[in-house]
Amino acid sequence: MRHYPTDLLLAVEHAERHPVEALAEHGLTGLLNGTALTEALDELFDGLGRYPWRPLPDGDVEEFAPVGTVPLDDEEPGATLRGLLYGLATGNRVVVRTGRRDLWLAVTGLLTGAGVPLPDVTVTDRDDRTAGPPVEVPPPRVRGAFPTEAARRAAELAADARAGWVGRLFTRDHLAGVSLAVARGRDAAEEPGRIGAKLRYLAGRARRTQYYRDLPAVTGRQDLTRLPILDKAVLDAHTPPVSRDMSSDAPPSGEILRSGATTGEPRYIVYSLTDWSNMVREAVPMLYGVGLEKGDRLVNALFGGSLYGGLITSSCELSRMPIECYTTGQHITVDDLLALVRNFSVNAVVGQPALILPLLREAAAREPDLRLEKVVYGGTAMTETDKAWLRERLGVRVISSILAANDGAQLGYQCPGLDGTLHHLCDDYNLVEVVDEEGRPVPDGEPGHLLVTALQKFEGPLVRYRIGDVGRVLPGRDCGCGTPGRILEYLGRSDGLIKVKARTVLYDEILTALAVFQVSRLQVEITSSDGTDTVVVRTESPLDLDPEKVRHLLGSEFEALSDRHAFGDGLEVFRLLVECHPEGGLPRNPVSGKVRPVIDRRVGSGAVS
Repeated sequence: MRHYPTDLLLAVEHAERHPVEALAEHGLTGLLNGTALTEALDELFDGLGRYPWRPLPDGDVEEFAPVGTVPLDDEEPGATLRGLLYGLATGNRVVVRTGRRDLWLAVTGLLTGAGVPLPDVTVTDRDDRTAGPPVEVPPPRVRGAFPTEAARRAAELAADARAGWVGRLFTRDHLAGVSLAVARGRDAAEEPGRIGAKLRYLAGRARRTQYYRDLPAVTGRQDLTRLPILDKAVLDAHTPPVSRDMSSDAPPSGEILRSGATTGEPRYIVYSLTDWSNMVREAVPMLYGVGLEKGDRLVNALFGGSLYGGLITSSCELSRMPIECYTTGQHITVDDLLALVRNFSVNAVVGQPALILPLLREAAAREPDLRLEKVVYGGTAMTETDKAWLRERLGVRVISSILAANDGAQLGYQCPGLDGTLHHLCDDYNLVEVVDEEGRPVPDGEPGHLLVTALQKFEGPLVRYRIGDVGRVLPGRDCGCGTPGRILEYLGRSDGLIKVKARTVLYDEILTALAVFQVSRLQVEITSSDGTDTVVVRTESPLDLDPEKVRHLLGSEFEALSDRHAFGDGLEVFRLLVECHPEGGLPRNPVSGKVRPVIDRRVGSGAVS
């Protein structure tokens, strides 16, 4: 059984809340410092959320493993406790050889009282040599004046994370040709324990907030359904600027993003410094997974400004990779793109389809020899027609999607071996569930609403958050990229339903049907007046479309959009209007750059996007 350092942190925090006299008598209280130990272990493992692996700059990973047993000779209590904490944090069985048996039994009992899985600790006599030669714990390398004894102890824990003696408590194996996703996928036997440790730690951190202070106990994934579902309205009511109920009492740090600007009042998403680091750390292996490689020259045309996160997050993530990046944001022009290709041999673009497709079409019209190798996109789906054009006209060989939510960052990604709307899931970062209307889990392969639990975001925790999307989870399959594990088929926004004449049409179904007209963007608006529902279909296409031909196709393909109805011939209950626009002709949201897909203005239904 593998043990995880986050469980030790929960145990130390439990010990801080329930100290025993023996700790104070031996001056050890300051060493049971959960905050200091968290920072130290996060540095030691380069991200607690990725343990037992550490991604390397080239995309390979190192794997940490305990040495087995850590014997400690109890000469000085402070050194022994430091050795005990780091021995357990690295997953080792610890043997304490001591003449202060009562002290170490009390410490061990205090840690195990947290009820989380920890490696075994044996307290034995000083003369017991069966465990082998001791691990020497040298005096801590800290100097200078500290304002308090607790501050000194915290500095000692931090210094230990960089000390040679701690490095001898574990091994680090370089797994050549193995990515983080592949390593996790091959770890199927340990996956329940790995996800369980993350959930326990998330629950412990979430209980620091007012909103989640009474969150039920969590031992593993099987306990998820015991936790409440978080809906957007509740999230809005308990996060800034309305409330700080989902914020802990930690000192402010990190980055603030804005969400909700597409359809409502802005909401502010708090990422602590650790949360932000976790997001960036997890994103880099994912960006390798979508097909980016060392030496790529990438134009970053994602949207920025107004505290919107796409450009900010991607810029941080791409700066950690061995690629050359040209961050232009949404204000890129055709001249900019052509100059970057001409002068810097740019071979890749990342952005929203609503922006980059019109840009690339115009650039190709002006520069017939224009070629690109890679297009990475997010925000909205890309039609198969547009993908075919990219391959045929520009020679693009990698077209990959990143599925993300502004509240919690990346959910899944397409490797070059996946097509359509299939995505590898990022379950170690955002754990995805699929549930029905009542919030009950559905079997794999069945569609439903997506819930997200952010396993590495602790300020403004997202626990079973209903993100407003629908999809289905498919069992893992053999994939050319070597990544096993669950696959998500993304089915669009849960509000992308068009209901008229007592029938329902999916937005994505209409977009698929219009592929024969090379429609790349679509907007559907529904109004009602004097008993008549009017559906306005607005398209974008590089072709000069005839609205009547589009209308005829929709009427023939979809009963709900046809002139046929069950009422008298003299009663007009429905009208279908079609507007055909050139690419870039539909209005974009100034913050996100997205085209609003469905607008329902009928009384009582509200507006959706």
